Amino acid sequence: MIQLLNPKTISAPNGTYSHGVLVTGASKFLVISGQVAIKSDGTIPDALIEQCEVIWGNILAILEESSMSIKNLIKINSYLTDPQQIKSFVEIRAKYLQGHCPASTLVVVSALANPRFLVEIEGYASID
Repeated sequence: MIQLLNPKTISAPNGTYSHGVLVTGASKFLVISGQVAIKSDGTIPDALIEQCEVIWGNILAILEESSMSIKNLIKINSYLTDPQQIKSFVEIRAKYLQGHCPASTLVVVSALANPRFLVEIEGYASID
């Protein structure tokens, strides 16, 4: 069972995430490695929006391969190289999360493994 935790005694989340996620019972646990925007043909889009579309497509494919959906995500960690792109990133993330609010961390970093990568997202999912 997955329970989203947002205690009333602390400030409400200011976006599409929950402060905590509790997983109980006999469940499968999936760890999704950091996904970057490499398309299946090996190309890397230049713009943040296109990179996010590729990454979220990868995450959805990994979830589907595990018989899970976006609703099974319990935690995502996102790494962004340009703080001026936060608003666009958050809008795209909300589109893919479809109202689901897993625990989430967003970190702005100076660079990723390849200078063409603008964003990287890793995640954790669980299913009963």
